[in-house]
Amino acid sequence: MRDVYICDAVRTPVGGYGGSLSTIRPDDLAAIPLRTLKEKHPQIQWDEVDDVLMGCANQAGEDNRNVARMALLLAGYSETIPGATINRLCGSGMDAVGTAARAIRAGEADLIIAGGVESMSRSPWVMAKPDKAFSRTPDMYDTTIGWRFVNPWMDKMGHTQSLIQTAENIAQEKGISREDQDKFGFWSQTKAKTAQENGSLAHEIVPVNIPRRKMDDLVFDNDEHLRLTPLEKLGTLRAILGEGTTITAGNASGINDGAAALIIASEDAVKRHGLTPLVRVLGMSVAGVAPRTMGMGPVPATNKLMKHLGLSLDDMDVLELNEAFAAQSLGCTRELGLADDDPRINPWGGAIALGHPLGMSGARLMTTATHQLMQGAGKRALATMCIGVGQGIATVIEKV
Repeated sequence: MRDVYICDAVRTPVGGYGGSLSTIRPDDLAAIPLRTLKEKHPQIQWDEVDDVLMGCANQAGEDNRNVARMALLLAGYSETIPGATINRLCGSGMDAVGTAARAIRAGEADLIIAGGVESMSRSPWVMAKPDKAFSRTPDMYDTTIGWRFVNPWMDKMGHTQSLIQTAENIAQEKGISREDQDKFGFWSQTKAKTAQENGSLAHEIVPVNIPRRKMDDLVFDNDEHLRLTPLEKLGTLRAILGEGTTITAGNASGINDGAAALIIASEDAVKRHGLTPLVRVLGMSVAGVAPRTMGMGPVPATNKLMKHLGLSLDDMDVLELNEAFAAQSLGCTRELGLADDDPRINPWGGAIALGHPLGMSGARLMTTATHQLMQGAGKRALATMCIGVGQGIATVIEKV
């Protein structure tokens, strides 16, 4: 089995819901980091790219018809290069990276571009076809996030709770207080703000020029979801599910837009195309959990991967844990035996602060983890995330 390397990793800034990136179609959005990689590495013989894999969780609107293939064409890649869109919901972007690594490790490919994209701002409304003639009761769904076209049998099995409810289930079952959740959310915001101000995040971000009528283009180059709300204020926010519950807008991730792309290569491709390997991809694992506590997915996925690699969390210098909710993050860290404030957890902030564009997020975690190792954070990083309908995904990378 061959070594697999990440040789570059870039991303757009994360846009807020209805924010700076909301005017950009998801296929155009995905083309931005793809085009950037092409421009940064003119020495690559780009017609030799074996595949382009992009994660995307929605695919109900402008991201339909294989957004990876559309984006690579829009980015100026050769028509001879194939593309595939991967949907493992929140884990889609990380799955794209892991799938690329597996193909290269097995010797079936040498050079793959992997990443993810999501425009939650532009997610469409969808309408069901009528189930009888002359129906006057159309069923319409918002595809931004969550369930639609629910299978009644899945509903009877209790598998169709909202994502917020699944986080609340973890908070209640594991006794995770509102105070601890708010502290975790504030910590995420504080770390992200520091990383934004000291330029750490800038290394991975590709500025996006956004046309404006009768004005110069807007140069969008900073994540805009970040809100450093005082901890005291977080404690006053309304719980989304009502009195007696704990999940709020301040301790949950956002609804966002963004795209990321990474160069994944074999040692042969590194030499052939004059690339510099940054980190080695050691492995990826996925696991299933009960849908009602889907946020616990990182625990079995991480344990499975550590066993496979013969490593432990003590061997990790960075722990990039996607913060879907503070409740599920704390549920996972405590289950994994980590302190709530372990300094290895999301050193530059997590999804509560930076945002969570579903199909992009896994690729964003891989990008951020790579840049942290390159900036001296240590030797190895674990990136892991929970996935709707009850799954987890985990990947380990190692600095070359």
